[in-house]
Amino acid sequence: MSQYITRCTLAAVMCAAAAAPVPAQTRARVHPAALASVTAAPQAVVHGIVRDDRGRPLAGAVVTALGATMSVAVSDEEGRFAFQNLPFGPYLVRAHLQGYLPPRARLVQVNRASLTVASIALTRQDGGDNAPSVLEASVGATEGSGSATAEGDGDRHDHGEVAWRLRHLKRSVLRSAAGLVNYAGDSLGGDSLASLGRAVATPARVASILADVPWNGHLDLLTTTSFDRPQDLFSTEAWLPRGVAFLSLEAPTPGGQWDMRGAVTHGDLASWILAGSYRRAPAPHRYEAGFSYGVQQYLRAAPDARAAVSEGGRTVGAFHAHDEWTMTPRLAVGYGAKYARYDYLAERGLFSPRASVRIAPTADEALTIRAAVSRRAIAPGAEEFIPPASGPWLPPERTFSSISPRRGFTPERVDHVELAAERTWAGALVVGVRAFRQRVDEQLVTLFGASSPSGAEVGLGHYYVASAGDVDAHGWGVSVSRTTAERLRASVDYSQVRSTRVGSAPDAASLAVLAPAVLRDDRQRVHDMTASVDTTLPFTSTRVFALYKVNSHFAGVETGEPRFGARFDVQLTQALPFLNGAGGQWEMLVAVRSLFREDLVDASVYDELLVVRPPKRVVGGVTVKF
Repeated sequence: MSQYITRCTLAAVMCAAAAAPVPAQTRARVHPAALASVTAAPQAVVHGIVRDDRGRPLAGAVVTALGATMSVAVSDEEGRFAFQNLPFGPYLVRAHLQGYLPPRARLVQVNRASLTVASIALTRQDGGDNAPSVLEASVGATEGSGSATAEGDGDRHDHGEVAWRLRHLKRSVLRSAAGLVNYAGDSLGGDSLASLGRAVATPARVASILADVPWNGHLDLLTTTSFDRPQDLFSTEAWLPRGVAFLSLEAPTPGGQWDMRGAVTHGDLASWILAGSYRRAPAPHRYEAGFSYGVQQYLRAAPDARAAVSEGGRTVGAFHAHDEWTMTPRLAVGYGAKYARYDYLAERGLFSPRASVRIAPTADEALTIRAAVSRRAIAPGAEEFIPPASGPWLPPERTFSSISPRRGFTPERVDHVELAAERTWAGALVVGVRAFRQRVDEQLVTLFGASSPSGAEVGLGHYYVASAGDVDAHGWGVSVSRTTAERLRASVDYSQVRSTRVGSAPDAASLAVLAPAVLRDDRQRVHDMTASVDTTLPFTSTRVFALYKVNSHFAGVETGEPRFGARFDVQLTQALPFLNGAGGQWEMLVAVRSLFREDLVDASVYDELLVVRPPKRVVGGVTVKF
């Protein structure tokens, strides 16, 4: 088997190196360090200019383009802006500037290497330079322009008796302190008007702030279900589909970007999750900080899950911060940490630090060398609460419990050290190699389809977690990826790992009965190959992402030994241009996935291999981008 996989790997590498250019906009896969830093090849350059309602150029306007990707530009002193490296396709273009009303989004079709869009006109919020300003709850000019408006521009006002009396009311002493309702420059006194002014002032300020923020985002209305066999989809005993609503908001700024995401579902398992972050780039310090909070409430769940949960639910909160400091053009240092609190653990707080160094020995930066060290602490069931790095984001939708109720939940800790090098050839082909070493304490095991210790029937919506003990592992890997101007990216990653079991598994007695293949030999050699393709068809606006993972040591339930197997993740996104309207862009999403965990750089090599009989998850619905 080892020789067979090695030969397949060499053949795939040679084919990728000799292949003709192919399209892709990559959904960056996190596991291969060599693939994480690759960006899409240049596609198109879009130019434009921002003007005011009098045709004068405006500097400092934030212009965004949302489509196959999102790009942000800021207009210069001549009002000009430019988007670099935009893949072909439709984009919603918007402009925002403090003190100006944002125009409606404009749909621009990018279909050639260089494109100039029509100028974008912004209108001042006060209607022009000479118009009376409206402040908070005011109706008219400020104090400085009040006399001129009342006396010199009388033709612009109502000359009725009521209007005359309002203009000649005695000035209120609250005028300078509260900025109350004005009419032609004179204040209306009285406590009732003061209360009215304060009541209207606050929402006016909020509306002004929100109008100046270049909000972008999308709303997903999804339906998800799981099945073990295809015929289960038509069975009344299958896990019933449930609806999910997901909202994502993005607010780009000249120095970075704010992100807010939230999802909610309701049913036998009601849950919601919220996350926010801020990323600053480009800058010598490219940092990111954020948080997430997830809640899982059990209305009707597996008896083992309800028995393990206090007050019928679980909550998880996490904070993270990371900074990449570019000390010189050839040297960058990264450092950061994550803190998560799980209310169902005896040791509720888990801390995960990491650090890295990246060096470019050559002047053209075609060769980069990276060294990284990290300590990752993760709780059983954390995948239900922590937002994924990519793909559809679903709130907690499964219940879980420990296979040994008396022992409870024990977190997994992974100490990871890695050295990697990448070499870019002709700007499109990237070859990477890496070597790593891991020490895993309390390796997690995830069991689907296992019999409940209490004898109760358990469906696909519940799984059990256990510990396989400690593991020492070291290995190496090679990866090849290629991205071309035709918007297709393909990658192949091969790794070989040698592992040694340290001590015995704490849950060995239960695992020997339910999943004996999880109890590994003292020494093992694991082969893994992962291939991915990400492409967008320009004429039909169809995006396809497919990932296929083959490994020699998946844990099964049919035999007591690890077996050769494969798992996959397929996503299809189809634009629906006939539904576009009111500044929104509609898409249809269908995804099928048998992989259970994310393939992270610092994750244990056994995390996915020790997921026994994971069900296939199906997600479908519509996405509205705005």
